[in-house]
This record gives sequence, structure tokens and C-alpha cells, in this order.
Amino acid sequence: MNGTMTATGGSVGLRPREERAAARDADFTAYMRSRQPSLLRTAYLLTGDLAGAEDLVQDAFAKLYLSWDKIRDRESLDGYVRRIVVNEHNSLWRRAWKRRERSSDAVPDTAVLDTYEDGEARALWRFVETLPPRQRAVVVLRYYEDLSEAEIAATLGISTGTVKSQASRALATLRERAGRTDREEER
Repeated sequence: MNGTMTATGGSVGLRPREERAAARDADFTAYMRSRQPSLLRTAYLLTGDLAGAEDLVQDAFAKLYLSWDKIRDRESLDGYVRRIVVNEHNSLWRRAWKRRERSSDAVPDTAVLDTYEDGEARALWRFVETLPPRQRAVVVLRYYEDLSEAEIAATLGISTGTVKSQASRALATLRERAGRTDREEER
């Protein structure tokens, strides 16, 4: 028997089990809709590819849905799903087939994701894209997602000291590359 939704959002004609499932699905859908733009931005910053970012977020939400009933601490959902995104991204770049793919110079339509209008921010992002995956993840989570070192450590499953050292190495690399570019432009 199919249930019918009432004007107040309740259902008529559903059995208790179906009502719980419908409530779970509605709860998950509301969470997914509210967090999808932010997670898509994070995934895009990690992958540098809109299609890859969309796949990453879709995989993360699929995994989250499978665990939805097991999650008791709803306050930690953001960290949990963010960790899924980072772990899935790390799994992708480790796979041998991924290494055979070639990047394209064609930039996807990123009007929603790219909020920077100035050339300096774009140039900086091009440098960030060249960082090793872990350093890039630390930079994205710290400076784009504005997470604390402890939150980054929990998300990536590494120590706070490792977060600090990866951030330090990433910033040193970015400074060195930016300085090299400045010197090349002066010539």
C-alpha cells in the first residue's frame, strides 16, 4: 500500500516501518541538499575537475546514506562526510588507472565554484593544484574550508603535527613557486 503525504508533511496509510524509512529519507535528503554545494566546492578544490568532484560527492553521499541509521552524533556529520570525500579522493589518486588519465587544458564552467575575479587568486590556485595530494588536502581544508588543525587531523586521519608539517611544506612550496614566477616575469 502506498502512503499519501498530508499537507503537514505526515503520511497517511504507511506502516510504522515505512514511515520510519520515509522520515529517514526526508532527513537525509534535507541534509544532502544543504551540504552539497559546500562539499562540491571542497571536492572540486581537491580534484581540480568538476566532473570528478561531482562523482566524488555522489560517492560520498552514497556511503553516507548507507551509514545514515548508524550515525548517532548528528553534530559530527559534516566532519564525517568531509572525511569520506577526502578518503575517496585519496583512493582515486592511488589507483594505477587514475595515473594514466591525462588532464585537459579546457576549464570547466565553474561560475558557482570560482568566486575569485582577480588574476592573483587564479594564479595562486594554479600553484595549489600542483601540490602533492596530502599537502593539497591540508591547504584546501585549512584555507578554503577554514578548519582548525585538529579538525583537519581528524578528517585526514593524521596527527596534528603532520597537519602542521604538511601545511608548512605546502606554503614553502607555494612561496618558492610564486617567487620563481615573479623572477621569470621580471626578465
